Amino acid sequence: MAEKSETAAEPIIIKKYANRRLYNTAKSSYVTLEHLAEMVRSGQDFVVNDAKSGEDITRGVLAQIIFEEEAKGQTMLPSSFLRQLIRLYGDSLQGFVPGYLEASMETFARNQEAMREQVRQAFEANPALANFEALARSNMEWFENALRMFAPFATGLTPKNGPNKPPHKDVELDELKKQLAAMQEQLAKLAKDR
Repeated sequence: MAEKSETAAEPIIIKKYANRRLYNTAKSSYVTLEHLAEMVRSGQDFVVNDAKSGEDITRGVLAQIIFEEEAKGQTMLPSSFLRQLIRLYGDSLQGFVPGYLEASMETFARNQEAMREQVRQAFEANPALANFEALARSNMEWFENALRMFAPFATGLTPKNGPNKPPHKDVELDELKKQLAAMQEQLAKLAKDR
C-alpha cells in the first residue's frame, strides 16, 4: 500500500464556486464538466472542493458527469439498475453496497482488457463472435446475479425458474449482434477508404 502512495501523484484540486464554475488550481484555469470527464478517462485524479466551505464535493460532481453523459444518449445505466440502487438507500444493506459496487467495477476493469481482445478478434475473424457472445452472456448473468443478491424479490430480477422470468436474453443478444455487425460494416468502409 505504501508503494502505491509513493508512485501516485497528488490529486489535482478543483474548486467549485457559487456561480457553478470549476477552477483547476494546477493549470490556473476554469474547466467544464467535460474537461473533468476527460481527466477521469485519462487517469488523472482530482478532488473537487467547494470554494467557500472547502467541503469535498467530488462524489456529487462525478455523479453529475455521469448523468450528463446519460443525458447525451450514451446510456450505460439501465433504468432497472437505477431503481434498484434507489431502493437500497435506507435499506439495511445500504452499507454493503458501496464496497460491493467498487469490487464489481474493479473486477469488470480487470476483465475489460479480455473483452477488448474478444472484440478485436471478432473483427478479425467472424467465427470469434461465438466467444464474444459467450462472454457477453456470462457477464450479463453475473451482473443479474449480483443485483439479485441485493434485492432477491425485485421485479424482473427473480431466479430464472421463478414466476417473473426476466425478458428474453435472446433479444438483447440479437441487439448486440446487430450493433457488432454495424461496427464491422463501418470498419470495412473505413478500410476501403484508405
